[in-house]
Amino acid sequence: MYSLTVQDHIMIAHSFKGEIFGPAQRVHGATFVVEWELRRATLDRYGLIADIGLMRQLLRAALDDLDYRNLDEVEPLKDTNTTTEFLAGLIFELLKGKIAAEALGPQTAGSFPSMKITLRESPVAWAAYEASLS
Repeated sequence: MYSLTVQDHIMIAHSFKGEIFGPAQRVHGATFVVEWELRRATLDRYGLIADIGLMRQLLRAALDDLDYRNLDEVEPLKDTNTTTEFLAGLIFELLKGKIAAEALGPQTAGSFPSMKITLRESPVAWAAYEASLS
């Protein structure tokens, strides 16, 4: 299986509900490096998994609604614990929809069996969401 990864980052503010979160129940900031890994069993006729430029544009567009925002104030996220894990799944779903709409090019929907979104919160902690696209 071939894979291709692009990355960008977001800076957000948020707070968590629940004693398990300790001081993170207060509003705090986080900067995430966001990695989008796309997989393909065979290369296309140009020898590519996907167009890196298009992937970078789609990732940036998916992140724009989150970047420099207090997620506690963003509908429909305001009553959700926007954990690193949750955000990985959210970004996955946004990009999955773009792939289904062939935003990576004509006839590319169905070309990618799976993908993975990783959010790196620090050099020692990160979370990811990975699933099939079929």
